[in-house]
Amino acid sequence: MPSTWKISPEEFHKIYLSNTDAFYKAAGTGLAKELDEFMIRCALGLWSRAGSISQQHVDMANQIYSRKQPQPKWMLWSLTGSVCDSEVFLPPVFYWNLAENDAKRGSENSRIFIRMLTNILLYLAAVDDDVSMAEASYITECGDKLNAVCDTSGVRKSREALDPMDFVTSSEPGFIDRYKVQPQQSGGGNAAAAKAEATEEKKPSLDELMEQLESLVGLEDVKKDVKNLVNLMKVRKLREQNDLPVPPMSLHMVFMGNPGTGKTTVARILGGLYAAIGVLKKGQLIEVDRSGLVAGYVGQTALKTKEVINSALGGVLFIDEAYALSSGGENDFGREAIETILKAMEDHRDELVVIVAGYDEPMEEFLSSNPGLESRFNKYFHFPDYNGEQLLAIFKSQCSKNSYVMTAEAETAAREMFDALYENRDDNFGNGRDVRNCFEDMIVRQSNRVAAMEAPTKEDLMAVLPEDLKD
Repeated sequence: MPSTWKISPEEFHKIYLSNTDAFYKAAGTGLAKELDEFMIRCALGLWSRAGSISQQHVDMANQIYSRKQPQPKWMLWSLTGSVCDSEVFLPPVFYWNLAENDAKRGSENSRIFIRMLTNILLYLAAVDDDVSMAEASYITECGDKLNAVCDTSGVRKSREALDPMDFVTSSEPGFIDRYKVQPQQSGGGNAAAAKAEATEEKKPSLDELMEQLESLVGLEDVKKDVKNLVNLMKVRKLREQNDLPVPPMSLHMVFMGNPGTGKTTVARILGGLYAAIGVLKKGQLIEVDRSGLVAGYVGQTALKTKEVINSALGGVLFIDEAYALSSGGENDFGREAIETILKAMEDHRDELVVIVAGYDEPMEEFLSSNPGLESRFNKYFHFPDYNGEQLLAIFKSQCSKNSYVMTAEAETAAREMFDALYENRDDNFGNGRDVRNCFEDMIVRQSNRVAAMEAPTKEDLMAVLPEDLKD
């Protein structure tokens, strides 16, 4: 067995038992046989993406069994053949029943199952020394398809911290159990610490952030890419925790697309996700453009840029319209900002994520303007324009949040308006920003109409009519 492989099959079996026991604690042990068979099928599907099968995979496959269940006896030839024959991931029949029971009883067993499956697959993906994007994508696919069953069955989405055992990944006690924190006596310093702790607790959880990501209109490819990245980062953290080598990986990204397509929103969610899984310490988003980095005199730009970078350490530095930094020629101070950022990306590689954003073509020119930029940015996210249906969905969401209700006629008029807006878009098309402008214009027209009424009711104050949408 290679010396780099530090998690023994026996240790993995303990991890498997910890996670399945947590699930059985909530759902009972009646599913043990079916669950083990399903987990083996998932392992086969995962390893089919790995490109090759080794004795390490066999050793792990033989540890996929619950308490009081028979241990598998895979051989290399049989495992290899089964991996080659593995099919596309499909939710098992018992999971549909689980989700339907959750919908009836208000329980959370199906969600616990998803987290359990993800935890185990993340360990199985780390069997060899190279975790590929294809393997991370498979884990994402499994979670998405199981979540779709939950949505179909009407399982409620809770924001509470779920039990049992917070979806363990090993049998080791948690930090709180191992290190009992004694209550402090009152005092200024302790009060400040308590305030900081309270602020820390308000950070959204991984589940909440994933829900925010899923709630975004459109951006299906972007959502999938974000989930893949999160799974890759989870595997890297697991490998670090088990003293396994972690290949170098750039966390910096390029967001390409027109204004109003959700680039800043996704960057903020991504920073939170990285913080939730321990990749970043804080996960805050610092958003700047050229004016926030470039000064008017020699030497001042580097100082100004360093201040911004320092404020972003532990989180994400989001540079909007980044191409403006290289558009002023060889002697422009924007070049100084670029060099300062490149150095910070190297010096703070484990505590800073830099995302540059802007229109497609100018961003390509920006990245080719400096060899260091091309080498440090290797993840590209494309944010497409919203179509008419998606623009309407954003508008309806704005109405709902602000307690406005469109009549059927108004919704038809809005659909026609946004279809025309999308079909006739030009280089100045603002996507979500245009929707916000339409919403604000609607509020003005609706207010003028209602103000002219003698005694408007609550329904009148909320109603949006076709004439509120157009001049």
